[in-house]
Amino acid sequence: MLTTILAAGGAAAGAENPYGLGQALKEGGLISQSVFTILCLMSIVSFYILFSKLFEQQKIINQAKRVRQGFWSANSLREGSAKLEKNSAYKQIVDDGLAAQDQHSKLTDPVEAHDWLHGSLARSEAAINSKLGGGLAFLATVGATAPFIGLFGTVIGIYRALIKIGSSGQASIDAVAGPVGEALIMTALGLVVAVPAVLAFNWLQRRNKGIAEDLSSFSNDVLGFLASNGAVRPAVAGAAKPAAVKAPAGTTTAGQAGGVQTRA
Repeated sequence: MLTTILAAGGAAAGAENPYGLGQALKEGGLISQSVFTILCLMSIVSFYILFSKLFEQQKIINQAKRVRQGFWSANSLREGSAKLEKNSAYKQIVDDGLAAQDQHSKLTDPVEAHDWLHGSLARSEAAINSKLGGGLAFLATVGATAPFIGLFGTVIGIYRALIKIGSSGQASIDAVAGPVGEALIMTALGLVVAVPAVLAFNWLQRRNKGIAEDLSSFSNDVLGFLASNGAVRPAVAGAAKPAAVKAPAGTTTAGQAGGVQTRA
């Protein structure tokens, strides 16, 4: 987005300024124009990935909040799964766990139920995490390569400046201002594209790590529920705690235990 605005502003000023961006790209020829186009495309796709991944991550974070609020108050996993959204990541884990439980009874080769359920839930987590990580490799690639692509444009600009100096026989400022300015613009553009991509990659990775930890915790709770036939489940938020039983007045610890006998 920023590079598009920069290009538009430079193109508008290029008609009046002989050293503007538009004029520099025109003099730079096909190589400079290609470098500029590639960097602009990289920037646009990087911002698209950033905002789409933020939307996707926030959706799963909101799903986690709803799971904590009321999922474990259901009588069974099937009942709790029915309350979740159709495309919820947490519903996918629950459904995969229930499917693995049904499949275990059909196995002809003896496999521990815990191992079978754990493997199925782990595959479900991996599929969700893989989907969340989609596009991040492109951000890493942009962050690593954009400065060098801009540097390539810089090298071409400096080369053209040297050719002008050699052909004219003198290093006048009007002869080299255009190519050198073009070279500096390419360097700056490469940095403008690379820095946001690196920041977006690190931020999205950190958010993905937090989501993966929540999914792993939920998967472990589902495994405990399935392995214990519902006896083991997380404490429901807001559930009333059992009242502590108070001993009758005047009763000692020894009296509660039935007394302690001593030998003479």
